[in-house]
Amino acid sequence: MNAYLPILVLGAIGAAFAVVSVGIASFVGPRRNNRSKLDAYECGIEPLPQDRAVQRIPVKYYLTAMLFIIFDIEIVFLYPWAVAFDSLGWFGLIAMTLFVVNVSVAYAYEWRRGGLSWD
Repeated sequence: MNAYLPILVLGAIGAAFAVVSVGIASFVGPRRNNRSKLDAYECGIEPLPQDRAVQRIPVKYYLTAMLFIIFDIEIVFLYPWAVAFDSLGWFGLIAMTLFVVNVSVAYAYEWRRGGLSWD
């Protein structure tokens, strides 16, 4: 049980920080609610009373999500590979080269579609 004590203490500190932060925000924060703050907000598009099947979502949102996934997944896989680079040998080098080529294809697609130009 002594090995898990630091983890439990860190979890308790994190939970206490979350509860105290929400409590302080409710006392200190402004309480001016208006109609626009209470409306549902989804993907930057104003909600319409129409059927959701009729409404089209711009492709820009999907391209932004793809960009996040490309870079997030790349970083998640590159850190452990960099740490264990010496012990992996040629297999690790070839596997990571194929991974980087695969990510580069997705990056090139995103670049070609205009996902990197923020307007």
